[in-house]
Amino acid sequence: MADKNNKVPENVPGPWYVDNELCTPCRVCLDEAPELLKYNADESKVYFHKQPEGDAELAHAQSARDVCPQAAIAEDGE
Repeated sequence: MADKNNKVPENVPGPWYVDNELCTPCRVCLDEAPELLKYNADESKVYFHKQPEGDAELAHAQSARDVCPQAAIAEDGE
């Protein structure tokens, strides 16, 4: 389960994040939310470069979380 204390440093501020210790950049989440997620510079982690806005983007973020095999994506409400 993702831990908000282990966020990938590149995550933009907001409730959605990727856990730095759990992420193994398998690309599955990128296919679900390409408008929200990106690889970091060395492509070793994925991060939220944009927080979801509106129902469609929120649905994409939720889909990315749901398909993540490592449970590295979370929304903590902060």
